[in-house]
Amino acid sequence: MGAPVVWFEVAGRDLDTLKSFYETLFGWKVDANNPMRYGMVDTGAEGGIPGGIFAPADDADEYVSFYVAVPSIKAALEQAERLGAKVVQPRTEIEAGPTVAMLDDPEGHRIGLIEEG
Repeated sequence: MGAPVVWFEVAGRDLDTLKSFYETLFGWKVDANNPMRYGMVDTGAEGGIPGGIFAPADDADEYVSFYVAVPSIKAALEQAERLGAKVVQPRTEIEAGPTVAMLDDPEGHRIGLIEEG
């Protein structure tokens, strides 16, 4: 069985600019009214996948990424490293949310993992 893409994420320097850009260009609704100021995206369309837009801390990278659902993040990270990837965020349990991790593929593309559960 394959591993589906289940989430997308845009991380940049200025949340308000990104929010305005995606809302105006695509008609998305971006709700960042939460303590983390993580913009939950509602595309308003049928189909597709949900996602988020945010401005990470100063020391974090900017990126556009997708998240793939896997049965075990630990196993996926181990295999990814054997294949030349670099782990940039280890397995992390988000309070009241999913368990996630992030890696850069061998060419530096950011990929997120969400543990199925």
